[in-house]
Amino acid sequence: MSPIRHQSTAPTRVQLLAAGASVDAHRHDDHQIVYATRGVLAITTDAGTWVAPATRAIWIPAGTVHAHRAYGQLDLHTLGLPVQDNPLGLDKPTILTVSPLLRELIVAYTHDPDDTSPQRHRLRAVLLDQLRCSPQQPVHLPTPTDARLADVCAILHRCPADNRSLAALAAHVGTSERTLTRLFRTDLGMTFPQWRTQLRLYHALRLLAENTPVTTVAHRCGWASPSAFIDVFRRAFGHTPGAERPGAQPRPRAGRLH
Repeated sequence: MSPIRHQSTAPTRVQLLAAGASVDAHRHDDHQIVYATRGVLAITTDAGTWVAPATRAIWIPAGTVHAHRAYGQLDLHTLGLPVQDNPLGLDKPTILTVSPLLRELIVAYTHDPDDTSPQRHRLRAVLLDQLRCSPQQPVHLPTPTDARLADVCAILHRCPADNRSLAALAAHVGTSERTLTRLFRTDLGMTFPQWRTQLRLYHALRLLAENTPVTTVAHRCGWASPSAFIDVFRRAFGHTPGAERPGAQPRPRAGRLH
């Protein structure tokens, strides 16, 4: 196993990542906000995967070992914050809604990290104020620890369009529906339908970043129709899937999975 890189200071900068590029596992002594104005960003830790389109940022607490993955070409903005600067009091990775104002603040602040002017210090203060009121979003795929649950999750990861019931999946892995129902709640903190929706949205974001047509995405990810997919996507992210296509400019607003 490769050693985990340790970088004491989390960098504040703009970085371009090609589609499919990754950044290996590492950790910082600082907190970090990562935000992609283009493409879809995934952050993976031992606890699971967080995925963020251009209307979301990811909060990474100090000391968290994490790896990055780009779906579509990323314009990645990273913002390091000292341990004492934790405006939301978060102690685990979290998806944050990025309002139009917060988006512009992050872009402006990361554009010239060597700037030490009073204007930039004021910009930082406003940015932190905006973070304090940024809604948290549940776009997270936790990692299962139980072997039976992991088998079921792996099946659906390989084929998110698999529409088998939980009872059928339980029989396939040699356990009961009741056991899996309990494990989804205790191990992953959500119901099976909630987890499957998260999984499908995760795969949908990846496919959209690769410029896959919306109808194809709906089919590959298991929705009965494109309209059903569009409805779920809009409720989750606040805009239609078409806004995620490369070159589109979504209008950020709060959304929530149901």
